[in-house]
Amino acid sequence: MVEGAHGRRGAWGVVAILLLTGVHLVRGGTQELTAAGPPRPLAADAPAPAAPPPPARAALPASAPLAVAIPAIGVDAPLTRVGLDADGWLEAPPPEHPDRAGWYGGSVTPGEPGTAVLAGHVDTPAGPAVFHALGALTRGRVVEVRRADGRTAVFTVHAVELVPKDGFPADRVYASTRTPELRVITCGGAYSRATGYTGNVVVSARLTAVR
Repeated sequence: MVEGAHGRRGAWGVVAILLLTGVHLVRGGTQELTAAGPPRPLAADAPAPAAPPPPARAALPASAPLAVAIPAIGVDAPLTRVGLDADGWLEAPPPEHPDRAGWYGGSVTPGEPGTAVLAGHVDTPAGPAVFHALGALTRGRVVEVRRADGRTAVFTVHAVELVPKDGFPADRVYASTRTPELRVITCGGAYSRATGYTGNVVVSARLTAVR
């Protein structure tokens, strides 16, 4: 069941406050799998005033998301609802299910007015996980979310960036507007066995079509 609007806004307010005080969204990954690590976003795809988001399609009513597909990087994964752990971190699906992504149930459902949030692991002890290639995504690519109502919400990417875990720009990344937006997030940046990844890859996209 999808929570009511009041519950979603309240839960998201807690996350935004934590991020603004320096807590990043997803706990660090598990290990560096290659010398270079996972792909990193190109500077050209970071947010820029000269490249405004594409015009938004009319929003959809609430409907639970079932799966996410990102054809450009070969992602087609089931979605499971996730929440916050005891320390206030956004949970990702269990590492024993590296092929799954999570929808944060404290945000709107993808396609509703506001900002929906998907998160997943970049890697696990077994190897690359669902969003390992997220940093290779570029502007203009699409993220497709299949919903319980039988519709597929198609979002067009307008920014891909690597943000540090310290000073996470929550007020910009999660600003809620009347338009249906999507954020897709995983760990990224430099890796240390002691502290995990130093930041997060954040993909920003806007609803542009419905199938």
